[in-house]
Amino acid sequence: MLIDTKNIVSMTEANQNFSKVARLVDDNGAAVILKNNKPRYLIINFDISESMQTASEESVFEISKRLLKQNRKAYEELAK
Repeated sequence: MLIDTKNIVSMTEANQNFSKVARLVDDNGAAVILKNNKPRYLIINFDISESMQTASEESVFEISKRLLKQNRKAYEELAK
């Protein structure tokens, strides 16, 4: 995952000034909070998280269709 440096906030700064983190999320869609100089937490806009969930549900549907197609004969035998 690529992280834009303007979206990075230290844990200390996030604790002391959460409104800054909220503004970053509002302006850029996400903020990354560092703990011990490593990316630890990702804060994203709720609307973005809903769209990500929808995409994953679509992916599951596509995988299910592919598996059904690949194993059609087995499913037909099981249905008998």
